[in-house]
Amino acid sequence: MAAAQSAVSFFRLAGRYQFIWAGNKGRAKTVGLSFRGEFDQKVDSKGRMSIPAAFRRVLEDGDPDFPQNPSSRMVVLYGPHLKGCLHAYTIDAMAEIEADIEALPRGSKRRKYASQMILGKSWETEIDRDGRIVLPKERREQIGLEGVATMAARGDYFEIWNADTYTAEEDADLNEFLAEQDDDFDPLSLLDGAKGA
Repeated sequence: MAAAQSAVSFFRLAGRYQFIWAGNKGRAKTVGLSFRGEFDQKVDSKGRMSIPAAFRRVLEDGDPDFPQNPSSRMVVLYGPHLKGCLHAYTIDAMAEIEADIEALPRGSKRRKYASQMILGKSWETEIDRDGRIVLPKERREQIGLEGVATMAARGDYFEIWNADTYTAEEDADLNEFLAEQDDDFDPLSLLDGAKGA
């Protein structure tokens, strides 16, 4: 690569910004929309629940087949490492995770366990024309989901919880963390040094 050439190349494609890092085998990564917010949604007896409109926009942005295929897709992880919730990723985000797993040495324990817990314990689903997905009974039972689900944004993915469990566990965890901070704690201080991390 010429010395004058930037280490990061940007270009615009289909409404998304793409970038290629020098030294990353030329693999393009999407700088797309992020999941934000918390939403409570009813879950019916068949496991159908609506995906919030704001989350659907992110899923559409992260699905290379959308809008040619008008039903955007998502990947849901349910591995044993997840306690009390499921993780939902865009198609693009999961493709990056899969590429990272494939980059691990063949036959290594890291690749074996990452494959088992992530690739083996995930499924791809479509969002129907009414903006809903169906959570299988086994997945609902895994997180004790009945009545109302909370979908909580985590930036590049979102979590699906039983609403009561989410309130109890997240409030307790956050309150414990805040109790350890100064009275004038600013959450933006958590970002200090992030660029160098």
